[in-house]
Amino acid sequence: MTLRLPEDLRDRLRDHAKSERRSLNSELVYMLEVGLRAAGVDAGSPGGDPASPAPLRGKPDSPPQAGGTPTPV
Repeated sequence: MTLRLPEDLRDRLRDHAKSERRSLNSELVYMLEVGLRAAGVDAGSPGGDPASPAPLRGKPDSPPQAGGTPTPV
């Protein structure tokens, strides 16, 4: 799927995904699932339980980058 985003929005999303130690794709899927739940849409997720956040990326013992919000595991 091709998704056209304004460059500044793409950069902000990429930076946020990096701070959460996720790929951009994983972060977008997570954000969409959270947004759909907040909007009351409950269609489930083919990737598993929609209430579970996307797994963290990177080394398990590495701290998140400055400015990132800790993600519950």
